[in-house]
Amino acid sequence: MKNEIFIYNTLSKDKEKFTPITSRHVGLYVCGPTVYGDPHLGHARPAITFDVITRYFKHNDYKVRYVRNITDVGHLENDSDDGIDKIEKKAQSEKLEPMEVAHFYTDKYHVCLKKLNCLSPSIEPRASGHIIEQIEMIQRIISNGFAYITNGSVYMDVIKYGQKYNYGILSGRKVEDNITNTRELNSQSEKKHPADFALWKKASNRHIMKWNSPWSQGFPGWHIECSVMSKKYLGNHFDIHGGGLDLIFPHHEAEICQSFAADLCPPANYWVHNNLITIEGQKMGKSLNNFINLEEFFTGKHAKLKQAFSPMTIRFFILQAHYRSTIDFSNKALQAAEKGYQKLMNALINLKKLKPSKNSNYDIINLEEKCYKAMNDDFNTPILISHLFDGVKIVNSCINGDVELTKKDISKLSSILNNFAIEILGFLPVVDSHNNLTKELINLIAEFRNESKKNKDFKTSDYLRDELLKLGVEIKDSKNTTEWEIKS
Repeated sequence: MKNEIFIYNTLSKDKEKFTPITSRHVGLYVCGPTVYGDPHLGHARPAITFDVITRYFKHNDYKVRYVRNITDVGHLENDSDDGIDKIEKKAQSEKLEPMEVAHFYTDKYHVCLKKLNCLSPSIEPRASGHIIEQIEMIQRIISNGFAYITNGSVYMDVIKYGQKYNYGILSGRKVEDNITNTRELNSQSEKKHPADFALWKKASNRHIMKWNSPWSQGFPGWHIECSVMSKKYLGNHFDIHGGGLDLIFPHHEAEICQSFAADLCPPANYWVHNNLITIEGQKMGKSLNNFINLEEFFTGKHAKLKQAFSPMTIRFFILQAHYRSTIDFSNKALQAAEKGYQKLMNALINLKKLKPSKNSNYDIINLEEKCYKAMNDDFNTPILISHLFDGVKIVNSCINGDVELTKKDISKLSSILNNFAIEILGFLPVVDSHNNLTKELINLIAEFRNESKKNKDFKTSDYLRDELLKLGVEIKDSKNTTEWEIKS
């Protein structure tokens, strides 16, 4: 059951059995954020999606090299070939250096992903750290006859490329679509065709982030960075390329184009795209100014939020929908996710309290098979969660006496719930220590109580003892010491 994994491939528009290039190894590249603002729910979805995919491959004994980039240069406003760099614009408004902006928001991104319990990628390269490699790749594209130089800028010759290779293979778009859907921009006059896109842009005098190149002082186009960094760390041809659905065109289409033009081979075998998160039916994103950042979710400090939602509630909210489905934000949906997460975690706590019987009247193995079947079918987390709630029902039925399980079956049920809920879905278990009191905190309160007793402040001492008891912590005083015990 474990090893038959089927993935929906955007390239073929079909589910395909996953066959790695190298046995028991997975090379995975995912497009990361452009770091010019606070991380929001739209950033959380691909991070959580590909975190779960990585976790599941590792659970199946694959060695995974997971590469996720940071875009800190070259991504211009409106995803176009003209205008100001998104990070530069933020730097100008804040009177900072662009790399100060990139560093600040990269750190915030990492902090939020840690709270969401996303594992760190194997490698997290930055676009600005790979300028030399981007120049080298552009030179190969020019040498192969698929790019041209105009006024110090370099553009991909899409028409010439399309004469030999299939431009639009991923998105299904035709070159003609770009004529009717392209706005009149300054660089259009430099291009041979509106569909051509920038590989290198000559920088204007006002542009801050620029580097020397054979063609001009300038900066790389947005698309070339991912082609370069995926190839550098995973090879010319690797297993899986992932990202958000909104990146299929133009970004990922351009990546395929560049890879064929430079090295005459496709970059990845499988293209995996998570769908978008919407708010009132519209895509949530910084450019639309309709986003709620993750810290606002965690604190509840946003006009659209009725309360604060924990990182694990956000993770549950995202995983209760299939990664290829849209999710529409609402307080009601988040509140339901909060209850679902708590119910699942409570079952893990209650598992430890189950009393085994001599015989079982439930087939635990069947539950495990269903869980693997869900994940093997294109990482179907909502179906998996529904099966985990079948496990929750079993736990509750055991407590009520309606279901009997042997010690071996209780151990197996515990293994299933922990493997899939904690190891694979990445939920953090609730600490079963009565309102998450830590030993350090209890010790601190106990010491404060002892000080109160020494100072003959018995009112405070008795108050602290009684309040701790309400929280399930029993204080035991002896002549020379004070000990405490968490009561079950």
